[in-house]
Amino acid sequence: MRGLSRTSLAGVEERFNAVAATADLGTLSDELFAVADLLDREHGLRRALSDPARSGEQKARTARSLLDGKVSEAAIATSEAAVAAKWSRAGDLADVLERLGVVSASAEAESQSRLDEVEDELFRFGRIVAGNAELRRALVDPGAPEAGKRQLLSDLLGGKVAPTSLRLITQLVVHPRGRSLEKGLEEVGQLVAQQRQRLVAVVRSAVELTEAQRQRLTAWLRSSYGRDVHLNVEVDKRVLGGFSVRIGDEIIDTTIVGRIEEVRRRLAG
Repeated sequence: MRGLSRTSLAGVEERFNAVAATADLGTLSDELFAVADLLDREHGLRRALSDPARSGEQKARTARSLLDGKVSEAAIATSEAAVAAKWSRAGDLADVLERLGVVSASAEAESQSRLDEVEDELFRFGRIVAGNAELRRALVDPGAPEAGKRQLLSDLLGGKVAPTSLRLITQLVVHPRGRSLEKGLEEVGQLVAQQRQRLVAVVRSAVELTEAQRQRLTAWLRSSYGRDVHLNVEVDKRVLGGFSVRIGDEIIDTTIVGRIEEVRRRLAG
């Protein structure tokens, strides 16, 4: 989000933090996802609730009237704050509600001391999907019924991952909101990491790193970036030797393949 929307997001987050303190975080997450999905489906409603020509108070009253008795007071208060704010684009309204749904789910996982588990499971699920074309087709098929996708995910992941992981993955699969599944998992993984103000480092290595290697790499990255870092390690036989680390748009490449490519670029230059 940029400009006006970024400023509005800060205000909505402040209201959300106030009401989430006493809310059932899992329920609040589901409710905020549901409101975001409603706005995505009902374009006329989204335009009305994001119309800059209408007063924030008027839009907040409309949101309360629409949601009263259907979701919790915490979800209503968060939605009121969101519709009363001003956004650079109408789609940012649904985006911020989905974002806060992810934050709520992450806060629940943190309260259960399962946040590390959720980060790892989101990453591993992404790798599983990337390596199984048939599964990916079933999950991203726009013609497949929502109930079928939910059941497939429940059969695959139910009882095997943290409830928060299943909640977030299900939201991404059933309501992709214009994103690829891979992109959605990456974005949500970043938001989960932000719950503890951590960076996410994607490490590609020819072999699985030992625990000692993970600890040394984590310590080095923490020292380099001045923030805690969560490692997602992907074993890739094409690496040949060494490893690469991607943090956002920055890549640290010590692989043999990377060195060969660097030599080629220098020769070509």
